[in-house]
Amino acid sequence: MARAWHYLSMTMSDQETQDSYEYCRTVAKTQAGNFYYSFIVLPYERRRAMHAVYSFMRYCDDIVDEGGADQEKRALLEQWRGVLDTAYQEGSGQEHPILPAFRDTVKRFEIPKSYFEAVIDGAAMDLTVPRYDTFEDLYKYCYHVASAVGLVCISIFGFTDEEAKVHAESCGIAFQLTNILRDVREDAEMGRIYLPQEDLKQYSYSEDDIQKHVIDERFTELMKFEVDRASDYYDRALPLLPLIHRSSRPCLAAMIGIYRRHLEEIEHRGYDVFTERVRLPAWKKLSIAIGAFVRKTV
Repeated sequence: MARAWHYLSMTMSDQETQDSYEYCRTVAKTQAGNFYYSFIVLPYERRRAMHAVYSFMRYCDDIVDEGGADQEKRALLEQWRGVLDTAYQEGSGQEHPILPAFRDTVKRFEIPKSYFEAVIDGAAMDLTVPRYDTFEDLYKYCYHVASAVGLVCISIFGFTDEEAKVHAESCGIAFQLTNILRDVREDAEMGRIYLPQEDLKQYSYSEDDIQKHVIDERFTELMKFEVDRASDYYDRALPLLPLIHRSSRPCLAAMIGIYRRHLEEIEHRGYDVFTERVRLPAWKKLSIAIGAFVRKTV
């Protein structure tokens, strides 16, 4: 089952909050992968806030993706929803290790609770909706698990123009579509096929073909179509950069750069996402992040 989290009885203090932030930093460093290299170019306060919200949302993924019965996973998600409720309440009591930092972050940056509720709802969808008939249906899922995350991020990054929310939504869609294309094999092994059924039908490519890892002209055309769609959402996301606080722009530029490089790698491999999972080496992700930091004019 997902990692066991031990609830701690504690009273809020500056030291406990600092310890909680350090705990979240460790979670992000060991598990954030693509995102962690983007976080490092943020100013200290924003960086540790990103560690806190990442740790909260990572737990949702762990519940769904690790072993265990669906009924138990649903119960754990509802328990986590209760932790979210606690985070938006004053006082202390039975505290989760990330809660002091998370509570401090959502209060400091005035992050709406509804964004995190959407993320939990998206995690729950993975337990009940293994297929999506249309892209419109898939879009709703991507909004919950990724666009809501983007809205959390810009709350920390800082923005004044409401148009930023529109582009943050597109950015989340682009990231999640990239994840879906990269993880076709792994998701199918867990019984989930996110490629819209209407797209499979359009290219006469079946779920059985996915299970058998068939790579032919049908699959290549299907994947090219999906990659082009994801690229379009990256283009829609780019206007977000000048709309967030200047100190946060390198982080967002690094996020987009790293994720878009995954999409380019899928193309480079001839859309073969079956033989080996598409990954970028740590040095390449770090190079993208440093490059974004150096180009502070974005």
